[in-house]
Amino acid sequence: MGLSKEKKQEYFERMEDLINKFSKLFIVGVDNVGSSQMQQIRLALRDMDTTVLMGKNTMMRRIVTNYLEANPGHKFANVLPLIKGNVGFVFTNSDLGEVRKVLEENVVPAPARVGAIAPVDVVVPPGPTECDPGQTAFFQTLQIATKIVKGKIEITSPVELLFKGDKVGNSEAVLLQKLDIRPFTYGLQLEAIYDNGSVFSPDVLDITDEVLKGGFYAALSNIAGLSFGTGITTMASVPHSITNAFKTLVSIAVECDEFSFEKADEYKAAVKAAE
Repeated sequence: MGLSKEKKQEYFERMEDLINKFSKLFIVGVDNVGSSQMQQIRLALRDMDTTVLMGKNTMMRRIVTNYLEANPGHKFANVLPLIKGNVGFVFTNSDLGEVRKVLEENVVPAPARVGAIAPVDVVVPPGPTECDPGQTAFFQTLQIATKIVKGKIEITSPVELLFKGDKVGNSEAVLLQKLDIRPFTYGLQLEAIYDNGSVFSPDVLDITDEVLKGGFYAALSNIAGLSFGTGITTMASVPHSITNAFKTLVSIAVECDEFSFEKADEYKAAVKAAE
């Protein structure tokens, strides 16, 4: 049964209030996420100035459309094309990296159900099982090499049962159930991030300050090398030019008794001591 008119109005007002209150949000996929797991995620985010909002995408699109009509030119328009499928919003004013960490940690193991699409490769490890010898034919049907050890079936080598993107069949589901293997984990899937009007992939959060510094220093080195190669002085090559000039002056001072300068004296002293 759908929401009553009063509940819909309350939902509309709440979502508009969240859009006004928060400058950042995660667009998340919520497939295979149950209500109890969702409650655990909300509890984990409670102290992080973060709010999780779920709803039918048709209703969410309508709210955003109405909001944009009332606020023409608002940057939240960039989110509208992303409201499709089974998605929700995680509004936040906290550090995106910290919120992502909490979202990615809140996953639960799940069995492989018939018809599900495998989100990861599934490999059955070799070793003993709790299956009796009477079930050997089942393993043979799946072309799984086994042997009998102490009255139990033992898998002799790793079995690549499913690859990412495969549909789980009845045989695979039954085998994993027999082996008590829950190969999948489900949680909120981070699909995109909105931050003050910009929309980007969650992978961008993997770019740390150290990564940026490393890239910047590498670019400076490349520019300096190009400058020396072409004979064109740039801001990137000036420090290297000064260093090279200093080395030249020191080498002259070391070889010339009549000429020296303060910074070269210690080098001259070191050379004489070595002699």
